Amino acid sequence: MGKICRNRFGFFIEIALICLPMVVSMIFSELTFFRNECAYAANGSSYIVMRADTKVIFAESNKDLRLPMASTTKTMTALIAVENCSLDEIVVIPDEAVGVEGSSVYLKKGDRYTVGELLYGLMLRSGNDAAVALALHVAGSVENFAEMMNLRAESLGLENTRFVNPHGLHDKNHYTSAYDLAVIGCEAMENDLFRKIVSTKFITVGSGDDKIYWANKNKILSVYDGGNGIKTGYTTDSGRCLIASATRNGVTVVSVVLNRYDMFNDCCKLMDKAFETINKS
Repeated sequence: MGKICRNRFGFFIEIALICLPMVVSMIFSELTFFRNECAYAANGSSYIVMRADTKVIFAESNKDLRLPMASTTKTMTALIAVENCSLDEIVVIPDEAVGVEGSSVYLKKGDRYTVGELLYGLMLRSGNDAAVALALHVAGSVENFAEMMNLRAESLGLENTRFVNPHGLHDKNHYTSAYDLAVIGCEAMENDLFRKIVSTKFITVGSGDDKIYWANKNKILSVYDGGNGIKTGYTTDSGRCLIASATRNGVTVVSVVLNRYDMFNDCCKLMDKAFETINKS
């Protein structure tokens, strides 16, 4: 009898050990969900998906709410650069562009890059140093470049966007809305050079001992059918942000999420909804 009890006890212990990781995972998942929902409520969250050519909106929530945008800022930075420069222009990296806080492509003072190479570093690797280098090259100063960004936003009729820097590091006066950012994305994807850059999954820059390999951080390019852009973003103040795009049967849609933890899946679901609606029409 004692042997039977010991066997049963051992069996229950084995079952408990098997189930324990599942229970812990479920509890952690619920706590993460609760934490995320609290963050959305406290800081605000928004999303939108629209057709690029007509700006028809298929789904949205809080589309005009002003929120931090983190590195999705670089969508406008890249657009300004491709509209005002040739990709083969040489940029000598100044001291001001070295050691910029946050994500980096590790530029060094005196290094020589083309505008095109810096744009790939900007949009694939989210280099804040590349953003500053481009801003200085185009406008002479970060402040002048930010003014160019704001004027471009005004030309698009945007009312809830303001830029103070080219990279998206947090500043209370630097913000956008899901709607405004989607419009910027739609405009940018009309530019062939911009579109080529953001749809690139990886690229090799330089040669010999100076050769650098850059892979795109944007998973949309790999996980979504027709995915071709655009830019990820994150700071502790903004939460996870993403401006995504995809083209199917010649139709491009752009989705934006601001402060959404599951940003890739959220954008995929939004674009699914858009394409389903388009296919039914």
